[in-house]
Amino acid sequence: MLIFFALIISLLSNFIYNSCTENFLLSKEDMLKPILSVIKGIIKTMKNTMLRYMSFFFILVEVLLILMIGLFYYLLMPIKTSSVVYLPQGSVSKIIADLNTNNNKMSKIDELTLRLLGHPQAGWINIGKENLSKIDFLYKLTVAKAALESITLIPGETTVVFLDQISKQLNLSKEKLLSEYEKQARYKEGMLYPETYKIPKGINEELLIKLLLQHSQNAFKTASTKFFGDYNEKKWHDYVIIASVIQKEAANNEEMPIVASVIYNRLRIGMKLQMDGTLNYGEYSHTKITPQRIREDESSYNTYKHEGLPAEAVCNVSLNAIKAAIFPAKSDYLYFMRDKSTGQHIFTTNINDHNKAVAAQR
Repeated sequence: MLIFFALIISLLSNFIYNSCTENFLLSKEDMLKPILSVIKGIIKTMKNTMLRYMSFFFILVEVLLILMIGLFYYLLMPIKTSSVVYLPQGSVSKIIADLNTNNNKMSKIDELTLRLLGHPQAGWINIGKENLSKIDFLYKLTVAKAALESITLIPGETTVVFLDQISKQLNLSKEKLLSEYEKQARYKEGMLYPETYKIPKGINEELLIKLLLQHSQNAFKTASTKFFGDYNEKKWHDYVIIASVIQKEAANNEEMPIVASVIYNRLRIGMKLQMDGTLNYGEYSHTKITPQRIREDESSYNTYKHEGLPAEAVCNVSLNAIKAAIFPAKSDYLYFMRDKSTGQHIFTTNINDHNKAVAAQR
């Protein structure tokens, strides 16, 4: 356009100049020829420009169509997932990363799609199906609700008894629960954190054990970081073993540090623990300990026969019991026995005082 105006100005200047001279002999047709030539040039230039833009536009449309077809193909691809899925608290990126760790094979496309669909709720949600397209799976993450059921693990309960209880409550296989626990848990006992869990209805044995262990590990890591500044699973479990004896023996939370001191005092001088509670392991969680049982049980749990601590935890323990194991009371106590009138224990420092306390309860 600037060229066009420049030519017009030039022609007008020539016209004015020539009109003032004696040599001005041009006809009207001659005067219009340059203008028409310029106009034709402009039209040709605009036409070529339009053609180039139109070509670019059509190429862009084709590319977008190809991308859209590819996107639709990707989102309609089948994905095999669990009917119950766990989504962590946090950003969409964190959710996608967590799904990837559980073999759901998510990508940046899935992340963008999930952002457009909406932020899903955290926790265990019931997808309902295991075979879905990717778009259906992502959509269900944002709309599926968790139908929850409560199960409770009380402090001091053994894993075998707890799994038997929830197998009946949730109509699951006890054998599969035990098998999955053995596969997923690093230690035989003491790996579960006692509390009430909200479990999605319809959850299977594998996912239930995974949920329980994940939640418990998070609780233990938080507590360990608070007590020690970090989390070492082996170190933590060593305290769990001591805490499990405390859990089985103490009458209440207040007694736990004192019971812990008795354990450490006996270990320090090489004295056998000789505690009934260590024989309440596994399926014997609620079994009364008899002299016959003490004589016949050859396991490492029998602290009447074997020195030191049991090779494994006796039960699942509360944080109060672990805290007592880490921070025992300072005492010289070596003995304790239950007071029938109060249900609590009488602690003594020597065998004579202990025998007197026992005689007083008869």
